[in-house]
Amino acid sequence: MRLQRFLAQAGVASRRKAEEFIVAGRVRINGRVVTELGSQVDAAHDRVEFDGKPLATERHVYMLLHKPKGYVTTASDPEGRKTVFDLIGERGTRIYAVGRLDYTTEGLLLLTNDGDLAHALMHPSRGAEKIYHAKLQGLVTREEMIELSRGVTLDDGTRTQPCDVGDVGTTGKHSWVEFRLREGKNRQIHRMVETIGRRVLKLIRVAYSGLTLEGLDIGKWRHLESHEVARLRRQAGLETKSSPATLPARQPFDKLKASRSKSQRPRVRRDRQN
Repeated sequence: MRLQRFLAQAGVASRRKAEEFIVAGRVRINGRVVTELGSQVDAAHDRVEFDGKPLATERHVYMLLHKPKGYVTTASDPEGRKTVFDLIGERGTRIYAVGRLDYTTEGLLLLTNDGDLAHALMHPSRGAEKIYHAKLQGLVTREEMIELSRGVTLDDGTRTQPCDVGDVGTTGKHSWVEFRLREGKNRQIHRMVETIGRRVLKLIRVAYSGLTLEGLDIGKWRHLESHEVARLRRQAGLETKSSPATLPARQPFDKLKASRSKSQRPRVRRDRQN
């Protein structure tokens, strides 16, 4: 297999990051430094080292975490803040997050050592759907939601893609709005909302590529079921030619909201006096 794929399967980093490590001369095959990205490795016979330490491919691990706010999604933080890997103990030393959630953002985070899957899901061409519930300052109008859904021009001049935006509820003073995105610009929802003169007061990712938070309390995690992993791989285009990748049909917003369990709905009652 390609060397960068081997590094990803060994849990070193995502395939894209592994390519940077190879070019930097941090990888050896059978004692020889290799810097060519097209290099091949025989996992059964070749000795591969990263920064002088021998590697072996690992059993793939897939975990779903309900991230609380106040945690970063990197393995370490120069400011000394808590990381999501503190919540899963030593298991976090060889896995990494698929995408990121901001320090103050809550919700669903996928963690794995499957570099191929992580790379494919995060690639813009796949457009993995992410669903967020955002508590927005004030009472958002239907016209404002339509404006956001059509795409807006951000502070750096780039324009967002059209997306589904719908009403979830209200606290009386503020609105809960659902965003369904297939792109992932930095702090995208915050920046989108700023274009209509409002602020995000709270942000929760409630679904990612078909996975949801149902039955998972804040700060808790679980392993993915085999059928969930298989579906993710289909969506990421990692199936064989005889099993082409397919994306699940998208439900209309009203149907999705009606079928959502209580555990997936934002808890707006506690904010009614805010």
